[in-house]
Amino acid sequence: MGALAAIITAGGSSSRMNVGKTGGGVKKEYLPLGPDILDDDGKPLTVLGASLIAFAAFPEIRTIVITIPAGGEPAARQAIPARFFASSHVPEILLVPGGPTRRSSVYHALSFLAAYNPAFVLIHDGARPWVTAALIEEVIAAVQKHRAALPLLPLLETPKEIGEDGFVKRHIRRANIGAAQTPQAFAFPEILHAHEKAAERELREKFEYTDDAEVWGEFCGPVAVVKGVPENRKITFPEDLT
Repeated sequence: MGALAAIITAGGSSSRMNVGKTGGGVKKEYLPLGPDILDDDGKPLTVLGASLIAFAAFPEIRTIVITIPAGGEPAARQAIPARFFASSHVPEILLVPGGPTRRSSVYHALSFLAAYNPAFVLIHDGARPWVTAALIEEVIAAVQKHRAALPLLPLLETPKEIGEDGFVKRHIRRANIGAAQTPQAFAFPEILHAHEKAAERELREKFEYTDDAEVWGEFCGPVAVVKGVPENRKITFPEDLT
């Protein structure tokens, strides 16, 4: 088994969280999970801290890169348990400024990881603090077998495609559709090269990719699927923390 690395994305502005009393202009990844949930230092455990702890529990993950807003390292450090910055800590935690979009932030992180030469990389939304160890383990096993994998949550309601006229254009079979979650995992050299190609296309066509699996799918090939879990939900609005 080759070396593993992880990327946790926390470089966005959390604009949809910055409303009302709960948001208060604070990045969602830096908010506490709850008043009674504490980290090892007795401080409130943050959304980002919980995401980091989930991946750091796997000894095969040797390096974790966290994307953060440019100039935001002091605030990011405050949101992460202090023990992760001990000089001898494994995995090594690296903070990397993100870009204007999630995809460009991931590309920055992948480019930074190139010097570490991992065999595989897991890419996770920092706003998914309830990711389970079992799910991470399944994704790792799948990427080592198939070179690309993601968790897919089955839909409970029937999706419809809407046309430009506002009417239903297509009735989609629910059994064949799912909602993508993270972590998504990939063979490292290929996903880095795919992001290079994606950056070129975005610059040329003003195209925007929705996730890393789409980038892999366009430039590398198929992505294997493991079953997602409902608790691995993403925090988007203030009420998602309640």
